[in-house]
Amino acid sequence: MHIICEKQPLSEAVANVSRAVSGKNTLAALEGILLQAKNGRLSLTGYDLELAITTSIEAKVLDEGEIVLSARLFLDMIRRMQSETVNISSDEKMLTVIKGGATEYTILGIPASDYPELPSVSQTVPVQMSQGVLKNMIGQTLFAVATTDGKPVHTGSLFEIKDGQLNVVSVDGYRLALRKEKIAFDGEITFIVPAKSLSEVSKLIKDEDEQISLEVARRHIIFQAGGYSVISRLLEGEFLDYKAAIPSGGKTTIQIGTRELIAAIERSSLLISDNIKSPLRLYFEENMIRISCSTAIGKSYDEIPCSQKGEDVEIGFNSRYMLDALKASECDQVQLVLNGPLSPIKVMPTDGDAFTFLVLPVRLKSEQ
Repeated sequence: MHIICEKQPLSEAVANVSRAVSGKNTLAALEGILLQAKNGRLSLTGYDLELAITTSIEAKVLDEGEIVLSARLFLDMIRRMQSETVNISSDEKMLTVIKGGATEYTILGIPASDYPELPSVSQTVPVQMSQGVLKNMIGQTLFAVATTDGKPVHTGSLFEIKDGQLNVVSVDGYRLALRKEKIAFDGEITFIVPAKSLSEVSKLIKDEDEQISLEVARRHIIFQAGGYSVISRLLEGEFLDYKAAIPSGGKTTIQIGTRELIAAIERSSLLISDNIKSPLRLYFEENMIRISCSTAIGKSYDEIPCSQKGEDVEIGFNSRYMLDALKASECDQVQLVLNGPLSPIKVMPTDGDAFTFLVLPVRLKSEQ
């Protein structure tokens, strides 16, 4: 193989496909990027047996061929080159020379035949939507995905399309995030995408109206946007009945500035750490939120005004979980809906129901 290509698009492509490369693996090829030069294009693939990212860039192909190079080393080499073009050549013994101006590296590659085949995805259902909308939906739900695999199906987000509406749902046993959006799709389809795959898709797509294509099959999904294809396996299993988990109605409704509430919770959480855990205590009373916390270090107290309808209520919760939900809301004002001290706090927009976040309460001990 022998190619010459521009450094900037090559560096960007290598960095992006590297996200799907396995960090440490018994199969050395999986720690590398598959390079394939053919018909004036250089194709690049990263794959960890669960997630694959592929793309191609223009290249002057002097000799067609394919090889696997160490992802980390290859990226570091290209990024440090001062030239605007990169010359890559490899011989039949896999000895690869990477040149850029006066800089030259010689490394040993791995035969492309050692690289595992990507899954063949057939009989797909096509779904089209705005890149910006999908990026926003992922951003507003990913925080609530389970990080432990007590129930592996909850380490991903549920995608549910019905009656022209896409619902994306994440749960982790302590909180729930639901995001709704109208999309142009006739029919019904449900699938669960691993959190890692969604995180990588979100990094690749832009916050704009350009379309992204989702090709959904029984076991895999392909996201296609901006010249990249992301192939991910889908998770199988029984996802939580999220509709039954969301309480209807509410005895107390609070409207509050999001930034003000975030700042007050952060101030009151200074006495809490990974080693010193304690719930925050919120008392909603007479258009005022009184926030207190007591740990082995000491006590904190704060209060901020709010707009309250309904009963006074006192409730405790994990401060980090509440902060995650408030920050994901991306609203100037939010609505908190409560059904008593032992029912989940519902965080919603002040108008409509584009998102619903649930944070489970913590049972409070009586103050000394």
